[in-house]
Amino acid sequence: MRPQRLEITRLGQRGEGVAVGPDGLVYIPFALPGETVLVESDGEIAHVIERVVSRPDRMPPICAYFETCGGCAVQALPAEPYRAWKHGLVVDALRKAGLDVAVAPVVAAHGAGRRRATFHGRAEPSPNVLRAPKDARVGFMRARSHEVIDIASCPVLDPTLAPALLAARRLANRLLPLGKPLDLVATATATGLDIDMRGLGPLDADWSRILSDLTVTLDLARLSNHGDVVIERRSPILRFGKAELALPPGAFLQATELGEDTLAGLVREGIGTSRKVADLFCGLGTFALRLAEHATVRAYDLEGPSLAALSRAARMTPVLRPLATETRDLFRRPLRPDELAAFDAVVFDPPRAGALAQAEALAASTVPTVVAVSCNPVTFARDAAILVGGGYRIVGVTPVDQFLYSPHVELVGVFRRPKDRKASRRSLFG
Repeated sequence: MRPQRLEITRLGQRGEGVAVGPDGLVYIPFALPGETVLVESDGEIAHVIERVVSRPDRMPPICAYFETCGGCAVQALPAEPYRAWKHGLVVDALRKAGLDVAVAPVVAAHGAGRRRATFHGRAEPSPNVLRAPKDARVGFMRARSHEVIDIASCPVLDPTLAPALLAARRLANRLLPLGKPLDLVATATATGLDIDMRGLGPLDADWSRILSDLTVTLDLARLSNHGDVVIERRSPILRFGKAELALPPGAFLQATELGEDTLAGLVREGIGTSRKVADLFCGLGTFALRLAEHATVRAYDLEGPSLAALSRAARMTPVLRPLATETRDLFRRPLRPDELAAFDAVVFDPPRAGALAQAEALAASTVPTVVAVSCNPVTFARDAAILVGGGYRIVGVTPVDQFLYSPHVELVGVFRRPKDRKASRRSLFG
């Protein structure tokens, strides 16, 4: 494998440097536009042997594990080019979908840091094959690898989540005799750390007792195994607007508190004075519980535990307007245009795959306002093009950056239906 000397022209969608090699495009992690690098490549992917010419404004990384851990892609990129790159991810996706739309500046929403992280625990190989390992490697995966990088700290975590790394290490070391790869999803809540273990399979009574004792020692709020509670010492509580919600094990949650507040604020602004709102793919009620402070809301999702937690939180918050929930697979059974006619506004926040079927139903509806939230600019652009094709006008697209130094970007788009298309609205609220 002969080294190649390449000039980096731009950043790719994953935050890697892109260069033109003899056989086409080459993608080089941790290289920046304007740099000249000596690389060894394996097809399209290369790694840097030497930076022949470094970018003069290259930033020193804030983390000792940068370029080893696969979590962060662009710590070395200065702030302005970084924001321009994330903005460009959204602009490019919309343009490829045939939408020439003005995109607002990126809103920084990292805040205090990420309040949830998944730590991986793996047995550290022993030099003596006859001796069992004494410690586990606990940390994050190396980029494009299943190798776990053992870490002592992570600067992008919320300080309230920092103790979770020690807790994950203690749990992983205690579980070494089981010989299984372990993932630990840790969440910082108002009442303490919540950890959901994955990869172990069912636990017998002895292991449940051992882990319960360790949970007390570590002062965790709750420990679960594949969503089944091992011990709950305190209910893990989150606050959504005026409501307090007990977090189900493993439920989806926005990565940062500021990111959640920012997205919710943009959604609230987007629906304006709407009084009857549908929240599709509502999850725990990140938006529904806040919207119910001003509007009557009907929330739809497939995840029963999340809907149950949302309903319970709504009942316990008397200042909210009526908030109803319905279990529904919106991929297989999206709300039909006649059902959508009951609402002044619809909010939808699907997984990364987007909401193709629901977007098609919305495009055929008469809903005056649609607010789309997404963590994937490509599927957002596809769904947005469907809405525009159905007569909606895009009045705003705002990128939100809560995943600092990563290639991920959230966005909120607001769509309005011209007033010349009207329909009567039957009530779903009873």
